[in-house]
Amino acid sequence: MPAAAPLDELLAAAHVVTLPMRVKFRGVLEREVLLLDGPAGWGEFSPFVEYDDAEAARWLAGAVEAGWVGFPAAVRGWVPVNAIVPAVSAAEVPGILGAFDALHTVKVKVAERGQSLAEDAARVGAVRHLLPQAAIRVDANGGWDVEQAVAALRMLSAFGLEYAEQPVPTIAGLAAVRAGLGGSVLIAADESVRKATDPLAVARAGAADLLIVKAAPLGGVRRALEIVAEAGLPAVVSSALDSSVGIRAGLALAAALPQLPYACGLGTVSLMAGDVTADSLVAVSGGIAVRDVAADPALLARFAAPAGRRDWWLARLRRCYALL
Repeated sequence: MPAAAPLDELLAAAHVVTLPMRVKFRGVLEREVLLLDGPAGWGEFSPFVEYDDAEAARWLAGAVEAGWVGFPAAVRGWVPVNAIVPAVSAAEVPGILGAFDALHTVKVKVAERGQSLAEDAARVGAVRHLLPQAAIRVDANGGWDVEQAVAALRMLSAFGLEYAEQPVPTIAGLAAVRAGLGGSVLIAADESVRKATDPLAVARAGAADLLIVKAAPLGGVRRALEIVAEAGLPAVVSSALDSSVGIRAGLALAAALPQLPYACGLGTVSLMAGDVTADSLVAVSGGIAVRDVAADPALLARFAAPAGRRDWWLARLRRCYALL
């Protein structure tokens, strides 16, 4: 991968932006993103700032694939997309859902630090009240222990859950929750795939019913496709609070999977108050058409990060490049 894009070429192609959020998500009100303008298209390098270089290097590999190699062939031209409700109050749910189109599937954040299960239930219940026919999935980001997860998911299952994403942090914990629920709620693994040294360990342990896969954290679209094939489990493609450039990589992954049984979590651009293209990759009629996007020079200038933050990202790029 480094041979495909020399370091000096990456540095010359880099643009760093700070995109404002409409609502706090993962504790973030501004999303910093480094974009790469490559010969095959635009790539995005945007690991969260707290990630170490070893983890962030996989995101750089994905950005280089997008910008210098290109994406594999697609088997579908349209990808269904879920709406997402952050850990807001139940009263805020209608306003959040109003930003999304064709609400056939909704992911609801739960187990937020400092919040209660009652607040989670109120949030999920508000979604169910507004959307009686929608598929609802919950995402705990590993915020519960096993006992809490089993109790919470038994309660929340009253609203009808499609699945629960990463209810506990560990693979052993996922297996215990899955056994404790006895199949009443399907378990999806996210962090146990994308942040693991061995992304296939969760499948070998029988700890999940399906996988959440994200192109950037797994090292690019091709590597993510390999992981799904080797795991032998259904997959949901999701994003990591990307700009439309990053969403394009997620679309490429979803478009190339042989089977796509679930709506994908690629709707996070709708949570942003700014983007790097005027033609954002947001859902229309419940999904996104697979197409290329290019960053707009005027928007790159408008959202350009301060010099100090640009320097920080370029230094990070250099360090991560050395690890590829």
